[in-house]
Order: sequence, then C-alpha cells, then structure tokens
Amino acid sequence: MGAGIFLKRYETMGHELTGRERTRRAIRVNTLLASREELEEKLSARGVKLTPIPWLRDGFHAEGGESSVGASFEYLLGLYAIQEAAAQFPIEVLAPTAGEVVLDMCAAPGGKTAQAAAWMGNKGAIVAVDVKRDRLYALENNLERLGVENCVAYCADATSLDYGSELFDKILLDAPCSGNFVTDREWFTKRDIGDVEKNSLVQRRLLGTALGLLKPGGTLVYTTCSLEPEEDELNVQWLLENHDVKLSQVDGPGSPALMEVLGRGLSPEVAKCRRFWPDETGTQGFFVAKVVKP
Repeated sequence: MGAGIFLKRYETMGHELTGRERTRRAIRVNTLLASREELEEKLSARGVKLTPIPWLRDGFHAEGGESSVGASFEYLLGLYAIQEAAAQFPIEVLAPTAGEVVLDMCAAPGGKTAQAAAWMGNKGAIVAVDVKRDRLYALENNLERLGVENCVAYCADATSLDYGSELFDKILLDAPCSGNFVTDREWFTKRDIGDVEKNSLVQRRLLGTALGLLKPGGTLVYTTCSLEPEEDELNVQWLLENHDVKLSQVDGPGSPALMEVLGRGLSPEVAKCRRFWPDETGTQGFFVAKVVKP
C-alpha cells in the first residue's frame, strides 16, 4: 500500500508528516536501584549527557558517550532502562501506588511493568501477562535486571482472563497495535488498512475483558503506539457507546484526541484523551486514554 495513503490520512487529521520523523534516544532512571543524581554522575563520567524530559518524572534524553547506552555497566546493573519517551508516559497517567493491585495485560518486554514497580516502590502487587512465551522471557529478564520484586508474570491470552471477581485497582492495557513509522523504517511496506481494522477488533475484546476485571472506581489506561484512529479515537468512542465508563482528562505534550475523524463526529469526551504526533512531540506516535469505571 505504501506511505502515500497513510501520510494522506495524517494530513486530513491536521499533520503533514514526511514519514522520515525519528525519535531521540531516551532512558528511564530505575529508582528501585539508583537515584537520578547517582545515575547522572555515573553516566556523565562516561561522556553521556543526560537532559531531563520535562513531562516525565524519571525520563532523560541520552546523548554522547563512547559506547551504546545498552552496553554500559550501569545498564547491565539495572540502574536504568532504555525506554522511548512517549512509552514512559502511560505509567505517568496510571500513577500506580504502593498497596494497589495492578494488571499489565500485554506486558512484554516489561518496560512499563518495571516502571510501574518503581512508582509503587516494589510494594503492592503487579500481575503481568503476555500471550507469547518467547516474549515473556524478555519480560522476566528485564524484571530481574531492574530489581522488580512485587510482580508475578505468566503466559496467557489476555482476552480470556477471568479471576472470578473485579480484582484490580488499576489496569494498563498497552494494546497490541499497528505501531508507527517513527521507530520502524520499513513500517509503510508492512502495513495496510486491513491490518489496522483487524487490530482494532482485538483491542475491543481486550478493553471488554479489562473492564470486567477492574474494581468499581478503578482506572484503566488504554494506550497504543499507533497513529491510526481505528485503534485510538474510534475504539474509545466504541467504549463510551457500549460500556458504562467515564473518561478522565489526560494532560501533557501533544494534542487532545480528535473529535472528528474519517468523516465521523465523535463525543466531545474523546478529546480528553491525548495524541502524541511525531512532529509536535519529537517522539514516536502515541495515544493515551484514561478510563474510570463508575
């Protein structure tokens, strides 16, 4: 299908993207094992310049140094994680705390799971699930390296999870999605609108399951790294039309979610969600919705 049809869609949504946008290298200080000041001192000695990302609690852009930030002694010790800036934002919105029970429905490779554990100070409990066994190995390795102790991880299909009760205070649904071109140079050659539509149906099944597991008054953060409205605004609109939920305002970089897309007008409530456009945020494309179950 090529880049043309997607870039044209983005133009109709108000963004003239080139398809060549890229993101800066970002890391997250793992506060379970190191302080911001400690890590800045250690990496500065290696010639790495860290610049705080103002809308993230523990995120930095990392530049310079003689070797890859993924090959340093500090990385192997788990003092930080390599985590794209926009990908750090959903946990900022979820804001899990000690004493809560949290579900990460599509957890591998574990970057957001470990970030949640850091927010919780390794207290409370996290259940991390992924459907692919080979991806779960990466999750387990990351949790071990980063010193996570309040998490149980297992292989399961998140669309069929059933704990017999509304168990979770907070749920992160970082849904399997189409992705976007910023972090994948071959993205345009691998995607078509049919893929996007299929993904949206799976995401709706996951959303329905999540709401059945969430306690009344609990929070669900739904997020994708997709720019496609079928996987973002249109899924949130479906949620509002088919489930008893409310949306909370998501503030931050980027833009409010679209209220009119592909010729369809949406609920004004959808604008409470947040879109990360690469030309605005300097990150990969991202979408974040904060859903509250009455």
